[in-house]
Amino acid sequence: MARQAGVLLPLFSLRSQADWGVGEIPDLVPFARWCADAGFSLALLLPVNEASRGQNSPYGAISAFALDPVYLAPSALPDFQAAGGLDALSPDERARLAAVRAAPAVQWDEVRRLKRRALEIAFARFEREEWNRRTERARALEAFARQEAGWLDDYALFVALHDEAGGRAWTDWPAPLRDRDPAALATARARHAREILFQAWVQWQAEEQWRRARAAANGAGVELGGDLPFMVAPDSADVWARRGDFRLDARVGVPPDAFSATGQDWGLPVYRWDVMDREGYPWLTARARRMADLFDLYRVDHVVGLYRTYYFPNDGAPPAFVPSEEGAQIANGERVLGIFSEGARVVAEDLGVVPDFVRASLERLRIPGYRVQRWEKNWEAGGNAFRDPARWPPVSVATTGTHDSESVADWYEGLAREERAQLLALPALEPLRARAPERWDDGVRDALLALVYGAASDLALVPFQDALGMRDRVNVPGTVTGENWTFRIPMDLGALAADAATRTRLRELAVRAGRAPPG
Repeated sequence: MARQAGVLLPLFSLRSQADWGVGEIPDLVPFARWCADAGFSLALLLPVNEASRGQNSPYGAISAFALDPVYLAPSALPDFQAAGGLDALSPDERARLAAVRAAPAVQWDEVRRLKRRALEIAFARFEREEWNRRTERARALEAFARQEAGWLDDYALFVALHDEAGGRAWTDWPAPLRDRDPAALATARARHAREILFQAWVQWQAEEQWRRARAAANGAGVELGGDLPFMVAPDSADVWARRGDFRLDARVGVPPDAFSATGQDWGLPVYRWDVMDREGYPWLTARARRMADLFDLYRVDHVVGLYRTYYFPNDGAPPAFVPSEEGAQIANGERVLGIFSEGARVVAEDLGVVPDFVRASLERLRIPGYRVQRWEKNWEAGGNAFRDPARWPPVSVATTGTHDSESVADWYEGLAREERAQLLALPALEPLRARAPERWDDGVRDALLALVYGAASDLALVPFQDALGMRDRVNVPGTVTGENWTFRIPMDLGALAADAATRTRLRELAVRAGRAPPG
C-alpha cells in the first residue's frame, strides 16, 4: 500500500464555534479538510458507540452498534431548527449551553442533559409534522429501522427499560424482562412505543449526519478511522439480548506484567468462543459489518484477546486463558480477524503482554501491528537500545504514543540521561545529538516527528497532541478521575485552519517522508 500519515484524535475532543460542549459529527468535515492540508490522509477516532450510563470512557459501551447521541449536532438537525433552534431553549438552558461551550474540558453530564433536551424538542416536531402525517421523511425512518432491526430493536427497547428502571442493570430487572419472556417484551414494547420510536429517530439522524460527514471527508482525500473495543459493558443491550455469547460468571482482564503484579481486572463479560464458533460468529460478523459501514479503517482493540482471553472466575478460582491451548488460540484469533478484515482495513492494537505467536499470526495475515517509538527496544538481545524505525516492518503502524500514554513531550523530558543518549544514537536523530537538549522545544518536537514519519512502516499515526507539541492527555490508565476522557483541543476548528505555520510544518514532514496525499 502507499505510505500514509494519519492523526489520532477523539471525536469528543474537537471544538467548533457552534458545538454544544463536545465534538460533533459535522465537525469531522472541517477537521478532515485540515487533515488534508496538513498532509494527513487518515483521521483515526476513538470509539463512538454509546457509552454506558454515567461513564465517560468509550470502551465500555451500552451498545456495540448504536452511535452515541451526544455526537449529534442539534444545529444540523432539520427538526430542531424548524422547532425554533436555540430560541426553543429556555434562558437558563442557553446560559448553560454557553458555559459548556466555553469549558476547557468536556462536561459530559451537563452536555448530555442539554442534548437530550434539544433532541426531545426536535423529535416532538418530527412526530407531529412528519410521523403523524406519514410523510416521506417518516417513511425514510421506517426504512432505516427495518434495515437496522437486527440491533436497533433490542437496543431501543433496552434503553427504554433501562431508563424506566432508574438506571439499574438488566440483571436486576423483574425476571420476565431480565430473561426476555416474549409476552413481557411485547407488553414492554407497547408501553414504550414512543420512547422506542424516539431512540430509532435519534439513531437515524446520527446515521444521516455520519454519512454526510464521511462522504465529505473522503471527498477531501481523508479516510475516517474507527476503534473497535474488545468488549461491551456487561450492562449492555448486546449482552442482555445475546447472553448465550457471553460468560457472566467471570470477568475479562489481562495477566500480570511489568505494570501490575496481579494483572488487571476489567470487569467485562467473557466471550464464549465455543458458542460463537458453533453458531458461525453472527454477532461479531454484524459488528464487523457495522464498522465497515461507518469507517474506512479501524483499530482492533486488545487483539491478543481474540486469540486467548484472560479471565478471572467470579468464584475465586485461579485466572486462566480461553482457549487454553496455543493451536486453538491461533485458530480462534485468525477466524475472528478474518471476519473483521472483510469490508474495511484493520490494524491491530498488539501492545502489552503479547506472545510471539500472535505477532507471527498478524504478519501472516498482513495485519499491521503497532510500533510505539518509545517502547521499541532490543529487549530480546538483553539490551535496551532503541530499534531504528527505518528498519521497522512495512506492515506496521508507526506512532509516538497512544490515547493511554503521556505526551511525547512529557516522555522526552522524563528520560534519564542514559536513555536519552540511547534515543539520540538513532541515525535519524544525528542533527539533534550535537546539542542533546534535556528540555522539550520545537526542534525536539520536529525531530521526533520526523523520526516516526521516516519509519519503514506503511502507516505513521500521530496523536494530535504530539503533532502540535502539546502535553494534554486523553486517559491515564488505572485511574478514575474527572479528567480522563474529557480532553478538548484548545482552539476551535476555524482557528486551527487559520494556523498556516502548523499546517505547512506538518505537510512538509509528510512530503519529505513520502506520505503526503495528492494536492
